[in-house]
Amino acid sequence: MSQEHGSLSINSENIFPIIKKWLYSDHDIFFRELVSNGCDAITKLKKLELIGEAVIPADNEYRITVRVNPEEKTITFIDNGIGMTSDEVKEYINQIAFSGAQDFMNKYKDKASEDQIIGHFGLGFYSAFMVAHKVTIDTLSYKDGAAAVHWESEEGTEFTMEESDRTERGTEITLYLNEDSYEFANEYRAKEVLDKYCSFMPVPIYFINENAPEEEEAEEAAEEAAEEKAEDVVDAEVDEEGKAVPAEKEKKGPKPLNETMPLWLKHPNECTEEEYKDFYRKVFHDYKEPLFWIHLNMDYPFNLKGILYFPKLNTEYDSIEGTIKLYSNQVFIADNIKEVIPEFLLLLKGVIDCPDLPLNVSRSALQNDGFVKKISDYITKKVADKLSGMYKVDRENYEKYWDDISPFIKFGCLKDEKFRDKMKDFIIFKNLEGKYVTLPEYIKAAKPEETKEEEAKTEESADAAEEEKKDDKKEEKPDIVYYVTDEQQQSQYINLFKSEGIDALILTHNIDQPFITQLEQNNQKVRFQRIDADITDTFKEEVKEDEAEALKQETEELTELFRKVLNKDKLEVKVEKLKNEKVSAMMTLSEESRRMQDMMRMYNMYGMDPGMFGTNETLVLNANNNLVQYIRANKDSDQVGLFCEQLYDLALISHKPLDPEAMTRFVERSNEILTMLAK
Repeated sequence: MSQEHGSLSINSENIFPIIKKWLYSDHDIFFRELVSNGCDAITKLKKLELIGEAVIPADNEYRITVRVNPEEKTITFIDNGIGMTSDEVKEYINQIAFSGAQDFMNKYKDKASEDQIIGHFGLGFYSAFMVAHKVTIDTLSYKDGAAAVHWESEEGTEFTMEESDRTERGTEITLYLNEDSYEFANEYRAKEVLDKYCSFMPVPIYFINENAPEEEEAEEAAEEAAEEKAEDVVDAEVDEEGKAVPAEKEKKGPKPLNETMPLWLKHPNECTEEEYKDFYRKVFHDYKEPLFWIHLNMDYPFNLKGILYFPKLNTEYDSIEGTIKLYSNQVFIADNIKEVIPEFLLLLKGVIDCPDLPLNVSRSALQNDGFVKKISDYITKKVADKLSGMYKVDRENYEKYWDDISPFIKFGCLKDEKFRDKMKDFIIFKNLEGKYVTLPEYIKAAKPEETKEEEAKTEESADAAEEEKKDDKKEEKPDIVYYVTDEQQQSQYINLFKSEGIDALILTHNIDQPFITQLEQNNQKVRFQRIDADITDTFKEEVKEDEAEALKQETEELTELFRKVLNKDKLEVKVEKLKNEKVSAMMTLSEESRRMQDMMRMYNMYGMDPGMFGTNETLVLNANNNLVQYIRANKDSDQVGLFCEQLYDLALISHKPLDPEAMTRFVERSNEILTMLAK
């Protein structure tokens, strides 16, 4: 054919500015696009071969080769797929840019939906101009009698077409890199990008560095020969005289960079535990073993496969980072695409491959499609089914994993209503004994035996219960669920609870506060209360009427004393007779006030002081304690101020950390008191 010239740019709306500024934010993505085009070309040819429209030699091996030349600053992508005729080059390469940008995108979208071959020399090819000032194509169609074509363009504006001397079926694209893109001709950089985008593409990808030193190649050959020799010895058979006969082996050649049959494409029954763990280590570079995993394998109503791993999570919610890699037909699309992956699942690590995804022309974003929501809902359902199934049939392991997976599950309940509805009966809590209980189990165990018997009788007669509710106009009291946020700091309160046989739940994670708020909103009969929010009657001695009057008088006197000594004119003080005489003083803060303070700290509330709305902190003094009795009896002593300050700080320490200045004074005061005792 004679040489043909033409223009690829007919107006200011040509496609290249769109490619550079909108469709491709990552310049390295051209690797994915051009290798994907090669895979598409091979996939197309395989289909034609399958239906008898193409005859391919029996010894044919489909492959893609990526070749870099660091000296000449070029990258070449070679496939032995369907190839193109000159007419097809004109259609797929030249005509696209002649369309307006919008026309092109519409045409491209329609073509992709017809045969699911994304970008067969469509937009993907033009990504080359993000990094190259000159691009050449040499291609030969599979069709009998087709002539090879050479296409060349500089800066994506002018092109020339003429016959090529290519003799092998397929396409070869060479990029002559811009100065600011020379890095991609470096072997290690190129392999890094190929690993990122092409690790699991369905066609073997081979890599060649044209400038690799000869001695380097010789070393690689020597290593391969040594490996072969070692394997020959291991695999050797023994002849009649007992001599080793090396087994016949195929000659080793270069290995592909990718794995064409990734684990997620296999049926779960075909995968071993070690394969799942090896895949996890390889893909996520995490050498801590995952707790467990879910293998997604669905063909209807849409095609979706994948593996989701539950990693051993960190203790702080803010530091949890997961990665869900999204693929379409084994082509990497992006990490953590929220349209497909429910937000709470982004704490996990895994891969999801969905060929049916309605991708836009850049493959990097999704069209607004209700179908995507169905995929997201399906993934949520499968995760909930796995967790609930584990609870039902393997509760021992479920409990073993709970501390690691509970932040994830609670986050899921907060973020996803459907997930919450499926998981609400399978949320468990660790109690003071280190055992795991559900919320109904905790509430039932906390009730007195006579209450349980009454409830059992009530359940036997639903009609009677309804009548009783109508007659009873009193508002039903909510069930109080006590909880601990810091086992060490709240140890004094924990000991009090244990001594009275009262249980509490351990809720030490950051996510627990919003989670229990949600539980209260969805169940008006339950109210959570931290164990230091109040001193319940269970911990107090019964007080007669005359003793009550005396305690009231002492409360007034000690309130005045402590306010004066501590210079806190709003301090609330109570004097109670606690059963445990070893406890001198305790600090309580109402649940409502503490939650308000926590919320203000969390959001910083424009720099406002959390104490500006009042703290409702109450200093509870134990009338049965010797130190309190000493203070009561020696209100005018020179030492009483010292003891009041120490007692206040002791109560505060078991409630919350002292600030640095207060801690310094506490230590100095402790030394002073010990010195007094030593005299």
